[in-house]
Amino acid sequence: MSLVSEFLGQLTLQLGDVETTYPTVVPTPNFDPDKDGVRIETAIKTKGVDEQTIIDVLTKRTYAQRREIAFAYEKRAKKDMITALKGALSGNLETVILGLMKSTAQYDASEIKASIKGLGTDEESLIEILCSRSNAELMDIKKVYKELFKKDLEKDVAGDTSGDFAKLLLALVQTKRDEPESVIDYQKIDEDARALYEAGVKRKGTDVKCWISIMSERSVPHLQKVFDRYKSYSPYDMQESIRKEVKGDLEKSFLTLVQCFENKQLYFANKLQDAMKSKGANEKVLTRIIVSRCEVDLKKIRQEFKAHHGKSLYQTIAEHTKGDYQKALLSLCAGDD
Repeated sequence: MSLVSEFLGQLTLQLGDVETTYPTVVPTPNFDPDKDGVRIETAIKTKGVDEQTIIDVLTKRTYAQRREIAFAYEKRAKKDMITALKGALSGNLETVILGLMKSTAQYDASEIKASIKGLGTDEESLIEILCSRSNAELMDIKKVYKELFKKDLEKDVAGDTSGDFAKLLLALVQTKRDEPESVIDYQKIDEDARALYEAGVKRKGTDVKCWISIMSERSVPHLQKVFDRYKSYSPYDMQESIRKEVKGDLEKSFLTLVQCFENKQLYFANKLQDAMKSKGANEKVLTRIIVSRCEVDLKKIRQEFKAHHGKSLYQTIAEHTKGDYQKALLSLCAGDD
């Protein structure tokens, strides 16, 4: 089985910037939006609200199916389902359910907007989203951002960040990354590895512009080979070099990029582990990753979590959350490894 999935993974690489998906939320067979619409209407009307039914229905349907349910609900109840859900739910459960009523790109765009709205910037959210999304995902986010907020993502990012940090994020938002190629260019790999070394560890100070251009414009399979080759020039690997050369948000951004190039699902697994290190949980990070990745690669994130942290993601969420919020997350997690 693993050989087959490995082959399919290689196949998608050759088809351009299309990533293999490992969703935990998949289309429900024998789906009946009218029936689900009635269930949601009844759950909202019930005295005290039947949260369990709302969780059972909406966490087990894909975004496309949830859209159909919302349409069926509106036709029947003569009101907007999202507004009704907003009125019926509260707290972390409301955040999860309303997040599920957006497409992945809409959700990412909304999270970016929230992170740069008002005083101060939530750099962590901004870095996580912009540095971990593929070219295709970033293109979708830009398009949706413009539709939702009537503003250009580039302008908003530029207006809210500064210095080399801003330059890196803008280079990513410009989506100039090469498509993966079936032919491996060993000379270019060597040139890029040497350029990264000579722009950083080899000299006094860092030529950040060179780092930005290579890391924002080369394809992911190419960069994986570049970082491997880099070790033959530098006494440190790429992540150690970043820690030595740059600091602050720029350091976090470069590290996120490299970790995602090397193993994106492990990056998210580690972020989830960090979000649940203490007694409670960092609900903001936990919600964002589970909601944004459940139709993308949460199944693979689950596997990496178990392999590297010795406990299943399911059990860890169960230990660090409670109530309806916990039920919703566990349902999206869809299984204990």
